[in-house]
Amino acid sequence: MGLTSNKVLVLAMFFAAVLFVGTVWLWPRLARQNWRTVSGRVGLLLATQLALFACVGLAANQAFGFYASWADLFGKETEQGIVVDHTAHGSTGGPLQVVSTSDVPGGRGSRPETAGQIQKVDIVGRASRIAAPAYVYLPPEYFQPQYRTRTFPVGVVLTGYPGTAESLVDKLNYPRTAQQLAKDGRMQPMILVMMRPSVAPPRDTECVDVPGGPQVETFFAKDLPEAVLAHYRVGKRPGGWGVIGDSTGGYCALKFAMHHPRVYAAGAGLSPYYKALIDPTTGDLFHGDRNLENHADLWWFIKHRPAPDTSLLVTSSKVGERNYRSTLTFIQGVQATNLTRISSIILDSGGHNFNTWKREIPPALQWLSGRLTDH
Repeated sequence: MGLTSNKVLVLAMFFAAVLFVGTVWLWPRLARQNWRTVSGRVGLLLATQLALFACVGLAANQAFGFYASWADLFGKETEQGIVVDHTAHGSTGGPLQVVSTSDVPGGRGSRPETAGQIQKVDIVGRASRIAAPAYVYLPPEYFQPQYRTRTFPVGVVLTGYPGTAESLVDKLNYPRTAQQLAKDGRMQPMILVMMRPSVAPPRDTECVDVPGGPQVETFFAKDLPEAVLAHYRVGKRPGGWGVIGDSTGGYCALKFAMHHPRVYAAGAGLSPYYKALIDPTTGDLFHGDRNLENHADLWWFIKHRPAPDTSLLVTSSKVGERNYRSTLTFIQGVQATNLTRISSIILDSGGHNFNTWKREIPPALQWLSGRLTDH
């Protein structure tokens, strides 16, 4: 049974209930003061608390999508993506391979012409030599005859760390939200490429080209656009790509838009930070290269590099987010430039969690759509 399976959660709740009842039932028998009864009481309390903790942890993981599998949870997921050859099914054998298709969660109907489609894909980077899975949302218009010659703008959607790409689909509801906004005329139909920024699991690379290690920024700035361009009807000229993410994904989204404005015309960071973190999950990202470290620092970049011709969106909340003051400072720094454009969503309250981001995603997608063009 998988980590996110409802059966696992129900089984954990059942054992917790059994241990609780057993503790209440056996407690009088363990009331004597000797080492056996004391050990029994300690054992029952520890077992019950561990069972309750497991229930809470499993429920939280299902709600927020931190880990996708047991291997992911215990850091055993070290294999990079496997490229699947689908030439027999009409694929060109390019850098993007479609693994499976599914309906949009919460969508109406199953026909792609009316409900859109989710494609699970494998992407292999020719420059970075990184392989990673992703989910691609194709809007209903993509399959409609009147749009057969039209190209579509692309929004790259990134999770936080560790995060799972599945959570972007079924927890944060990006496809369904984009579909509804387009139906209401509040945004244009867009292709969404949804994935996590940690494309070299279990390491958190902070979307950096690590010297002698994973070339993650190259993957997102060069390989990913080339793979999507080779497979889907998307525009080739600048202005048709944007990127959005939360937490670590928000930092990466801002960085990609600032470092590669001819690739990403707009970047939206939901609850972002502005400087690459260094901790046990990242390891040594820069290997003493001060220039590389400065380049990954968005504060330093906005002050010491020419202002990029791109649009940025940042979000925070006055109560509940640690990045509130740093976000205001970043806004002021960008405003001092003569080319980069900055917008913000500031909530009165909201923590660093899915509930907050669900409130920010609809206006952020609408903002992103308004800054992209199709060709």
